Amino acid sequence: MADDSTKKGGRIAQESPPGERIAKVIARAGICSRRDAEKLIAEGRVALDGETVTTQGVKVGEHQVVSVDGKPLGEPDPARLWRYHKPSGLVTTHRDPHGRPTVFANLPKSLPRVVSIGRLDFNSEGLLLLTNDGEIARRLELPIAGWTRKYRVRLFGKVTQTDLDRLAEGVTIAGVKYGPIVADLERSKGVYSWAGVTLKEGKNREVKRVMESLGLRVARLIRVQFGPFHLGQLPEGAVEEIPAKLWREHLGIGRKKHKDGP
Repeated sequence: MADDSTKKGGRIAQESPPGERIAKVIARAGICSRRDAEKLIAEGRVALDGETVTTQGVKVGEHQVVSVDGKPLGEPDPARLWRYHKPSGLVTTHRDPHGRPTVFANLPKSLPRVVSIGRLDFNSEGLLLLTNDGEIARRLELPIAGWTRKYRVRLFGKVTQTDLDRLAEGVTIAGVKYGPIVADLERSKGVYSWAGVTLKEGKNREVKRVMESLGLRVARLIRVQFGPFHLGQLPEGAVEEIPAKLWREHLGIGRKKHKDGP
């Protein structure tokens, strides 16, 4: 360790040499997202050069060794991105405390360890992006990215286009403000309808909550687009890698700015 690090009882407490923040290094290695890496640090499960890290701001020097649960991080693989057609009935998590089936347990064994970019609810279907690079996941998830999400929604209850147009100005439900939503009624038969829904925020259970505010129930929710990436004709349960050249262009990442890609 460098001289400017403060050690207390074998623990790294304050600063470390210039470099990347340790949570970012862990995320880049594909262990987990940056947010989950911060949780690992808080739990005392991360070490730098054999000494437990206790603060989030520690930076990793070029030749230092980061370990998680006593295992040193390997060299990060090139960043990759996949699109996955999530079926209904899977939880978007690696482990579920209620024992429900998870997305990650149902992925092909040929895939490396991946994290999801955002989530889809247990009963939701459609496009879920996966990556082996937690930093890429964070970049795509941040609200500032402003990625458009598009869904096809089956609604239960009587509804007109005029009802759906009320969502265009945004709504506040139980103190939570939801941004503008564009909803287009596609067809109706009895009390069931299909609508196309476009939004940018992607708050937790957003579509279901705003539709409930109109007296409707979401019977089926299928995400068909996330930013520039489309579900297309990808079969349910299938995974397909997105060419690096394509997603790098959309993310504005060049070879010189992102060393760990092809």
